[in-house]
Amino acid sequence: MNFIKSLNILDRYILKQIIEVFILGIIVFTSIIFASDTFISLIKQISAYGMPINLAFMIILLNLPSVIVMTIPMSVLFSTVMTVNKLCLQSEITAMKACGIGIRRIAKPIFLFSVVMALITFFLNETIVPMTASQSKTLALYALVQRNIPEGKHNFSMKELKDGNYLKRLFYVEKCEDKQFSNVSILDMSDNNKIQILQARTGTSVLEGWQFDNASVYTISKVGKTLNTSWIQKTIIDFGSDIQKHLDNKNDGTDLNFLQLLPYLYKSDVNLTPSVIAKYKVHFWEKVALPITTIVFVLLGVPLAITPPRVRHNRGFLFTIAIIFCYYIIRGFSIALGVNCTISPFLAANLPNIIMGIIGFFLYKNKCEKI
Repeated sequence: MNFIKSLNILDRYILKQIIEVFILGIIVFTSIIFASDTFISLIKQISAYGMPINLAFMIILLNLPSVIVMTIPMSVLFSTVMTVNKLCLQSEITAMKACGIGIRRIAKPIFLFSVVMALITFFLNETIVPMTASQSKTLALYALVQRNIPEGKHNFSMKELKDGNYLKRLFYVEKCEDKQFSNVSILDMSDNNKIQILQARTGTSVLEGWQFDNASVYTISKVGKTLNTSWIQKTIIDFGSDIQKHLDNKNDGTDLNFLQLLPYLYKSDVNLTPSVIAKYKVHFWEKVALPITTIVFVLLGVPLAITPPRVRHNRGFLFTIAIIFCYYIIRGFSIALGVNCTISPFLAANLPNIIMGIIGFFLYKNKCEKI
């Protein structure tokens, strides 16, 4: 509060308008991203994997910090362009110029605000986002293994299909109470070369799938010949292979923080594919590049928002959409090149900032010299 009071009237006036539009931008852009990406993805998981609605809602909340981190630079740009453009339309920029106040002085509180938002973005991306991303992934797997548990039923059977039409496993359960199975028989046809029959006295649900204890397993060939008979103290039927593979393919290191990603710059984990390692390296540099984007957007937004006196309508929103569109086109292109190891991970993460920063620097410099 003392810092805010120490600011002069001009700084407080500009910051007040910036913050008001910034909050609106956070709400708008977060809603757009949720509606177009996160929400649709969850709807697909609900329909494809049978995810319960309440768990899907929890996953939405856990994904919220990662979305907000992405919308902070957009909202800073939106608030910058809308506020500066409004000052131009109301001739306040002209009045300030008459009082000897230049563009650099007007932009000073905006750049200060962008630096604060950059630090907040880095903090959120390092502390809250990795934790919520990890919990979201764990909850998705938990929802998967819980989806077909027929709580409270007796003497029932159920089947699991592969490729939509072919029988993968057939289950018979005598009783299911409190997520515990009793007297289970399973016909497993997941292997094309053999058939397995599993019989267990008890079973339960774990994160990896359904766990059965003290099970007898009979292995039979496709022609009906008994190949093997064995007793297993504990076995797990994995229901999570499909969604786990889907999550692994989307794994880009969002559930790791800066220090956890640092070792992947110098050595590779033998348990991870080269593409995942490349994603980790790119994401490491993105953790640095994303906060800087907030400042780059202001550098680009301030000169573009200053319109000639003859223009009498606010073009701020159009400028915002155009800049964000160009940024994400460049970012998508550079990230793809980085993941495929065509360019270095550092360049892949920072190329949008480099290109737009150079353009913004010359526009800002030119505008300051003219006004």
